[in-house]
Amino acid sequence: MPRADRLLRLLQLIRVMAPPITAARLADEIGVSIRALYRDIDALRAAGARIEGQRGYGYKLIEDPSLPPQSLDRDEIEALALGLAEVGSWGDPMLARAAASVLSKVAATLSDERGRQLIHAIARVFQPTPRYADDMDLAPLRSACWQEVAVKISYHDQKNHESEREILPLSLVYNEDCVTVLSWCCLREDFRMFRTDRITALRSTDRSFRPRRVALLRTYLEQLQGQLDSQIAGRK
Repeated sequence: MPRADRLLRLLQLIRVMAPPITAARLADEIGVSIRALYRDIDALRAAGARIEGQRGYGYKLIEDPSLPPQSLDRDEIEALALGLAEVGSWGDPMLARAAASVLSKVAATLSDERGRQLIHAIARVFQPTPRYADDMDLAPLRSACWQEVAVKISYHDQKNHESEREILPLSLVYNEDCVTVLSWCCLREDFRMFRTDRITALRSTDRSFRPRRVALLRTYLEQLQGQLDSQIAGRK
């Protein structure tokens, strides 16, 4: 690993690891000797990072020069902490890790007082079990959305009818009890929603639909909003 990448990884480990963050733990995580770890800590300090060491607690990052300063009031801190905790309760491992990383990065840019308020926020989420129980790895779908490439899926509907589809994935929507892929279905030549817990197989393709994702998603969301407005008007 290039030293620059190793230093960035070391900085992130000091942000996110639970104390005590000892030299031995850091060296083991990065895969270097204790002596090399000490040199890396000195290099980060020379670059302006305020890294303090305390017996029994190990290292602590006081200020992080790699991130711009943040100015958040107490209510904004509570909103941020609650939102990230909600993401962590969804049961999507990748986003849960990302939420924890965001929390640590933001805390590192705040004053000591505001940082403590963020880490020990009043607002909490109680979710004893993951909200979504399906075992599907959402990373390939998320990547296909960002890369704007079509995917082929095996799908069974609510009547358990199996079908093979090629779709253009536009967005992942986290509903109350499932994750849904908003898509353009190439078979039906129309917009469709597919629940991820009903996707039994997914295969990536090299068919790009860039740069149409944003425009397609905007059109689909407008259609959904129109349907919702019609339903509300029909109830009056």
